Amino acid sequence: MLRVLAYPVLLVAAVSVAVVALCLDWAPDHVSPLFLLGTIAYLTVLERLIPYQRSWHPDPGEWRWYGVYFLLTMVSSALAQYLVTAAVAVVSPDEPALNLWVEIPGALLTGSLASYLVHRLGHTNPILWRLHGVHHVPQKVNVANNGVNHVLDIVLSQGVVQLSLALIGFSRESVLVVGLFVAAQGYFVHANIDVRIGRLNHVLASPEQHRLHHSTDLSEAGHYGSDLSIWDHLFDSYTWRPGREPVAVGLSDPASFPPTGAVATTLLHPWRRAKRAGPGSA
Repeated sequence: MLRVLAYPVLLVAAVSVAVVALCLDWAPDHVSPLFLLGTIAYLTVLERLIPYQRSWHPDPGEWRWYGVYFLLTMVSSALAQYLVTAAVAVVSPDEPALNLWVEIPGALLTGSLASYLVHRLGHTNPILWRLHGVHHVPQKVNVANNGVNHVLDIVLSQGVVQLSLALIGFSRESVLVVGLFVAAQGYFVHANIDVRIGRLNHVLASPEQHRLHHSTDLSEAGHYGSDLSIWDHLFDSYTWRPGREPVAVGLSDPASFPPTGAVATTLLHPWRRAKRAGPGSA
């Protein structure tokens, strides 16, 4: 029953929080972090109840490092994105140009496409890979290590998505709603849980697809969309089929990046002399 209900419950929670936040005019700065923490807690519990791989559970040492990365990313991203947030506040209209329920799908598609493109560039551009590759170092895929990222990679990806939404003119309300869904999806696809969403895989991203994204076999490591999977279909990076699972996850060349526990070395890695490992060596 948990395997069937786990994902619908998460989607219902995202929609419910969005509706309540809009009706009560809650501040996005308060709603989004609390919803994110609730999502992480929910998926962490599910990882213990219906794990995909028990060996992918973080050990105590990994929890410490993952916590450091999560806090570092949250704090540094907030500081680095101050100008981006200010720009969004200036450009984004106070009142929706369209009916909100018409605007939300447009904002979702726009933000999802921007996220897909910057993520794919993170794998194909050698400079951007030196930032994004940090996320692919762990040889496990779970909720906790979804926060293992280089600070600049997070700033870049979030900045591109937010600015694309603001420049087109989507309202703050639609950006809030889309942000809640994207946050839920981002951690859901990374969750070490044994769920299957069937044909919905062709529209929405899932853990089944994202584990392939982290595969050491680059021929199957597509799936750059973490919310919608339609862009992977459109741009020929969709590799999932029922029953397909990665043999191993992590980097195809582990020596090309510092270990996750070496936080300072990892943050300085993009400016070190590049090795011969090519981009996208996930």
